Amino acid sequence: MMDELDLLKKDWQRKGDYFPKVSSDEIHQMIWKKSSSIVKWIFIISILEFIIPHLFYLFPPSMQLKEGFEMYDRMGITPWFIGASVLQYSIIFYFLYQFYRRYKEISVLDNAKALMAKILKTKKTVTYYIITSLTFLFMTCVFIAGYFYFMDDIEQVLQLPENAKKISPTKLKNIFAGSILVLGIIATVCFGGLYYLIYGLLLRKLNRNFRELKKMEM
Repeated sequence: MMDELDLLKKDWQRKGDYFPKVSSDEIHQMIWKKSSSIVKWIFIISILEFIIPHLFYLFPPSMQLKEGFEMYDRMGITPWFIGASVLQYSIIFYFLYQFYRRYKEISVLDNAKALMAKILKTKKTVTYYIITSLTFLFMTCVFIAGYFYFMDDIEQVLQLPENAKKISPTKLKNIFAGSILVLGIIATVCFGGLYYLIYGLLLRKLNRNFRELKKMEM
């Protein structure tokens, strides 16, 4: 879909001298408004990304959730789980604050050179956020898979039914560790694709604005 700036250029090419001339300041202001709107949406989407999964906590806890916490206790990783959760929330709130800062910074009308610097800063923040989020997700899965693989009492921790206990502990560890690792890879790829679709679209629009500003500076 063509945006306002693209339509303006198309009209310039079609109508030539008959089209009212638009000053570079007006074009700059148009690009600034578009860039500010894009960064605002990046901030809004990051907030929704944090809020939506936490809406499930408003419902009564399911048996699966309760059993999950009980298994953490049996595995002896509850302190690690709490520490990882604290780290995860720290990372999330840090980037939410950074996105808010980028939005407030770009909301102030500035010259083309300063606006280009703000766009680049926003792009770097989004890129760091995506890399950090995907790395944290994958490394968490690697840690859990490794823990299962080196676990000594896997039958007791998982509380398997009698028929499953016939499988050797080594095979069980390989199955669980491999399954978690595969699920971690799939989840990382899926979230990476989702980030590419959502944040990638917004970053491509910012890139287009950056190129337009660069042409105006030449």
